[in-house]
Amino acid sequence: MGADLQEPDAVDLLPDAPPDEAGGQDAECRAWRVDATGHAQRLDKVLAQAVPEFSRSHLQGLIAAGEVRVDGATATTPSRKLRAGQQLEIRLLPPAEAMAFTPQAMPLDLVYQDEHLLVVHKPAGLVVHPAPGHWSGTLLNGLLARDARAARLPRAGIVHRLDKDTSGLMVVARSLEAMTALVRDLAARHIHRRYLALAHGDVGPDPFTVEAPVGRDPVSRIRMAVTPQGKPARTDVLPVALAAVAQGPVSAVRCVLHTGRTHQIRVHLASRGHPLVADSLYGGAPAVGMQRQALHAVELQLEHPLTRTPLAFRAEPPADFAQAWAAVVPG
Repeated sequence: MGADLQEPDAVDLLPDAPPDEAGGQDAECRAWRVDATGHAQRLDKVLAQAVPEFSRSHLQGLIAAGEVRVDGATATTPSRKLRAGQQLEIRLLPPAEAMAFTPQAMPLDLVYQDEHLLVVHKPAGLVVHPAPGHWSGTLLNGLLARDARAARLPRAGIVHRLDKDTSGLMVVARSLEAMTALVRDLAARHIHRRYLALAHGDVGPDPFTVEAPVGRDPVSRIRMAVTPQGKPARTDVLPVALAAVAQGPVSAVRCVLHTGRTHQIRVHLASRGHPLVADSLYGGAPAVGMQRQALHAVELQLEHPLTRTPLAFRAEPPADFAQAWAAVVPG
């Protein structure tokens, strides 16, 4: 690949987090009687005082889940007032985040593997790293189950991310030496990725570059945005085809990143009035059969982190994206 396939000079990496030992324990059951200090107090307050190792919000969740009994009957109202002498029972399930660094077996589509690295074809719908709302069932959980050595690496060897609903190629380290080298190569623009995308509207016939800083949206914390307070970001966009469909014109494009900001392609195209098809977070709508954001990491090129042998991989898009792409790009 040529110079247009340069990679991030500053990579947004995920923070390290230690395993939570509670993740592998069975639920503990406790029982006791309400004493005088608990009389006329709220159920969640009494539980928080009796079980201080758990947060009050987590205990409220256990109440709502039916894991608390008062005098043998399930209690589901945190504000319920108690009486001295009542019998309390609780099943102490660990909080959801305790599963974040727990091995969970899952099928992984491995494009390449050796002693030092993996290349994974991530399906749409798979979260890469645990986060609020997705504490388990992530690629990290699957990597920990597949390889015991992953537990000794930061983020189980994950050096870059794809969004949950983006499909395509990712490289993962299997050794500390490989991880160090891959992070260095990302920063030096020695790892190259190309994306396919479908965007609303006519982007025009000519290649163009969006160079605009990307940061957290000041209004919505779940979105990113082009903002002066953001980090520098550059995306090259190469138009491939334009089609008129029932939902309006749709452009097929190839995208090249020069930086690796969160949601970068999605934000940059939306900032030009061309949100990705079915990307509801940034103004896209379903079209040409796509129900998730129309973005696929199709090509990956790098040097092996230890041997420096050139490696190149291509992952054909999954069925939903392939069918949508074919509806826009002439055969």
